[in-house]
Amino acid sequence: MIDYPRMARFTSPAALRVRLGELGLDLDLDDVLLPDSQSPLAQPLALPGEGRRIGNRWCIQPMEGWDGTADGKPSELTLRRWQRFGESGAKLIWGGEAVAVCPQGRANPNQLLIQDANLRELERLRQTLVAAHTTRWGVEGLLVGLQLTHSGRFARPEGRPQPVILYHHPILDRRLGLDSSYPLMTDAQLDDLVGDFVRAARLAQAAGFDFVDIKHCHGYLLHEMLSAVERPGSYGGTLENRTRFLRQVVSGIRTEAPGLLIGVRLSAFDFIPFKPAADGVGQPEAWPEEKEYPYAFGGDGSGTGIDLKEVHQFLNLLESLGVELANLSAGSPYYCPHIQRPALFPPSDGYLPPEDPLVGVARQIRVTAELKARHPRLIFVGSAYSYLQEWLPQVAQWNVRRGGVDFVGIGRMALTYPDLCGDVLRGVSLQRKRICRTFSDCTTAPRLGLVSGCYPLDDFYKSRPEAEQLAAAKRRQP
Repeated sequence: MIDYPRMARFTSPAALRVRLGELGLDLDLDDVLLPDSQSPLAQPLALPGEGRRIGNRWCIQPMEGWDGTADGKPSELTLRRWQRFGESGAKLIWGGEAVAVCPQGRANPNQLLIQDANLRELERLRQTLVAAHTTRWGVEGLLVGLQLTHSGRFARPEGRPQPVILYHHPILDRRLGLDSSYPLMTDAQLDDLVGDFVRAARLAQAAGFDFVDIKHCHGYLLHEMLSAVERPGSYGGTLENRTRFLRQVVSGIRTEAPGLLIGVRLSAFDFIPFKPAADGVGQPEAWPEEKEYPYAFGGDGSGTGIDLKEVHQFLNLLESLGVELANLSAGSPYYCPHIQRPALFPPSDGYLPPEDPLVGVARQIRVTAELKARHPRLIFVGSAYSYLQEWLPQVAQWNVRRGGVDFVGIGRMALTYPDLCGDVLRGVSLQRKRICRTFSDCTTAPRLGLVSGCYPLDDFYKSRPEAEQLAAAKRRQP
């Protein structure tokens, strides 16, 4: 196993720049953070044709919560998290949470669920965030969305796997114990699901949200649809068919929720599933050398390479549909987490990184910049910044300044240190004890059925009984 240097070892921009050069990465950072009046991160951005402005270039990313109620309502823990997101200073809130559009699409028994019976509680959730933000930062320039999802292959509405699949994937089917007789979701069921997404968008608008995200990332149902090249029928095969669902949902939202903005979070590239080797380091699953790997949207057929041809076509479609907001990620936390959320420490069901995590950060930043250059009319949010830790602000400033991205998204970092956004905007020194070190406990805990949160660094979660349960489970790991 290679012992990659930890980010804390880089005590100056020059030291980090040396490491980036050793890795041959086209990634840089600014030596000095500019004051608020000059900082690219503090500049507002106008939505084309909407007459609205987003007040700065920070975005809180959507995450999958494990602390809602059994019937899909926010708990006090959910409200606390959203309050902290509001206090963060970020003016773009990309959902804060993945919310299932139907019960069978929940990723866990405590995921939020959008339905008529939950509308008042979801409205309260948004109001909690807005009130917290307004108190500290003022409401001007705030844009709050809600991520709508169906977990598809990774659905666990009752705590055990209950996969909903669009095609038979030889590797992922084997991991889930599915054989060739396991039923695929039918076109008629997908037609009905279009209605679920449209209904959910209408409810989100009624709850006061400014936009909805039609989630196409991380191996969930609509991301799987983009790779359904071998599926027959109206929703598989050609890219036109594989984007039919999106087109129908957007059309329905325009009719039933006029004025509601629409965004799409997209895994812009994907890899073949990885698994731990004998030494625990991730390696690609075996695949016949003579056969292309067809199941990676944005892949080049090798399983570990990138080809953005169809991604460009997808983004052209978003533009033609009047979708202005695109939030880019990569891969899936279930089968290739090192390209999706680079980290030095894997979650309990993961593997040791097969590359310096800086490579994964640079890969996402490079792809996002390439897509932004070709689609300048779209507003892009970039991902994978949390691993940069102390140097996140300097890399974020460099990338926004050069036009490589419009908004810098923070996910894991927002669990332990949501105030990072505001501290940077105010020119306050970073609180080093709150910086996410990518220990991955925020993933390990939910994998064990525990509530969401940062157990190593957030004193609130350190004092909860789940902290000892998590520690005990980790001690039992080989």
